[in-house]
Amino acid sequence: MIEKIKLGDDGLNISRLGMGCCPLGGHGWGDVDGQKMETAILYALDHGVNLLDTADVYGLGESERRLGNILRGQRDKAVISTKYGVRQDSAKKTYYDNSPDWGDQALDGSLKRLQTDYIDLYFLHYWDGVTPFEEIFSWLERKREQGKIRYWGVSNLDNKEIAECENYSGMVAFTYEYSLINRENETTIFKNSEKNKWNFFAWGSLGQGMLSGKYDSKTCFDLNDRRSRPVYKSFHGKRFKECLEFVSLAKECLKNYPGRTLSQLALRWILDFAPMSVVLTGVKSLEQAKENLGSLGWRLDKEDIEFLDKAYSACFVSE
Repeated sequence: MIEKIKLGDDGLNISRLGMGCCPLGGHGWGDVDGQKMETAILYALDHGVNLLDTADVYGLGESERRLGNILRGQRDKAVISTKYGVRQDSAKKTYYDNSPDWGDQALDGSLKRLQTDYIDLYFLHYWDGVTPFEEIFSWLERKREQGKIRYWGVSNLDNKEIAECENYSGMVAFTYEYSLINRENETTIFKNSEKNKWNFFAWGSLGQGMLSGKYDSKTCFDLNDRRSRPVYKSFHGKRFKECLEFVSLAKECLKNYPGRTLSQLALRWILDFAPMSVVLTGVKSLEQAKENLGSLGWRLDKEDIEFLDKAYSACFVSE
């Protein structure tokens, strides 16, 4: 059963499960088969998952290009979310740019690659720390007036920064990394969902795969997998051990939900625990798409939510 939630004020409904299309860019997630991902996306669309989330920087435009091809002839089935603000220079160094000049180029580029004349939800990916928020948000409002975007949102802003969005009608959503093993932004998430009635989009909702439960202390990643890098702390050092301990405890809840998996439990927890939430999950195969769909149509018992809360406190003592 597909669960949906209202986005904005014009009757646009989105599935609470969104397909994260970063792997579609073909970079940083190990071996990715484009045909398998296309099959997974089309399967999800046919089963009511209409939210497809990408960004212009995923594969330096490749994710958007592939998604545009996949959606050819069935754009009306999808709610497209994409992002701007991350660039790469001639030396392949990544930097942020939120200037209106770059925004115009980025938005037009995304529209062309996605083969559409409008984007449903356009996110500021990261703030460059230079461009004034009023300038950024006024520009986004103008793009909305021009019909190039329906709504907009912000990603990865802190609590003080996100407050700058409150007086703009086009602002409807915000994102943070959030999962059973990463709850550091929880106070900001709850505050803005409740106060401003903005939809919260959780990325990293399976902890970059940690909450699949398929990794152990011997796990190593190839260099073409971004999780080999120390910045993905859940797979390195002390944090890795804490995550494995938490996963072991979380699996105890599964006895109360026959046929469910740890991944499904992890996604269900966000949907039940975080107000006005949407979970974004990257998939690389039809099997993963089917797995994620299994997180819908049921609920976690209160006792298990409390158990998972205690397990988090016990395992991540430094949080």
